[in-house]
Amino acid sequence: MDQIVNVDEFQELAKQALPKMYYDFYNGGAEDQHTLNENVLAFRRIMFRPRVLVDVSKIDMSTKILGYPISAPIMIAPTGNHKLAHPEGETVTAKAAAACNTIMIVSYMSSCTYEEIASSCNAVRFLQIYVYKRRDITAQVVKRAEKAGFKAIVLTVDVPRLGRREADIKNKMISPQLKNFKGVFSTEAQPSKGSGVQAFTSRAFDASFSWKDIEWLKSITELPILVKGILTREDALQAVEAGVDGIIVSNHGGRQLNYSPATITVLEEVVQVVRGRIPVLLDGGVRRGTDVFKALALGAQAVLIGRPIVYGLAAKGEDGVKKVIDMLKNEFEITMALSGCPTIDDITRNHVRIENERLQSML
Repeated sequence: MDQIVNVDEFQELAKQALPKMYYDFYNGGAEDQHTLNENVLAFRRIMFRPRVLVDVSKIDMSTKILGYPISAPIMIAPTGNHKLAHPEGETVTAKAAAACNTIMIVSYMSSCTYEEIASSCNAVRFLQIYVYKRRDITAQVVKRAEKAGFKAIVLTVDVPRLGRREADIKNKMISPQLKNFKGVFSTEAQPSKGSGVQAFTSRAFDASFSWKDIEWLKSITELPILVKGILTREDALQAVEAGVDGIIVSNHGGRQLNYSPATITVLEEVVQVVRGRIPVLLDGGVRRGTDVFKALALGAQAVLIGRPIVYGLAAKGEDGVKKVIDMLKNEFEITMALSGCPTIDDITRNHVRIENERLQSML
């Protein structure tokens, strides 16, 4: 693992380690994958405006999310079915999160039970949920999260229907039975044609869930609620008005609506309408510590890492996940130092310039 020098190199190792169906499941996006690719490319159109002759002999990357301290503004995004990548699944990812002193958002579709993950280590955990047609199941899961010591609920709002993931359709991706729902209903789907994941979600997810139903979710839990999947100022404002406790700017890693915008390109419009009233986080396309810095400069409190975590898990288990996080932290620390920012609070909008802004300034 000493030969690995950046996060992207874990992807090739994961490709070698995983069966094609599972690698394609983790790696793929919607349709021709424009949004998936643009999530990464959009970061490259943001350049730095570094400040020099600043005392950067000490760099402090630490921050707090909903009051919980983390070593750097880098969290683990919710991704499902970790046992497809490693036999011990999400418990290994959680141990790595604890070792790196960061927050793991556990997927509703985790292959380990929420209780197994909670007992594996002392990491701060949030639980990501969808809303099922049977609301009692969602309520039951939320109560289990509370009992198991999860600290927040992350409601993913961009899946009224599953995006068209062509690799899963070609591979006839099988949706395995998830232990969290054993005895409640079957999550297993053997498709006669196409993706089993698509067959399961269309059968189970509640496409009628809307803004008015946030009140219902708030009524069944005392935990903070973050809404994941916001891409416009209009929806950001509705989220604030609905009384949620945080927003995650996300396009589901390019897996839902193809040609939705890269998340980093819409972060500012969300931040501007939120006006600091609640935290704004971002996921999608973060592959370098420089990306973390750019997201913070544009107003995010932290970023979420998805695919690279799974690639690290598939390639090298717990050590792989820790290595991914540590690499990003190291790159981020160097970026802070070379930009003249000894603390998170020193990172400002003046430290970056987006490509079209540079062009406009030349006119």
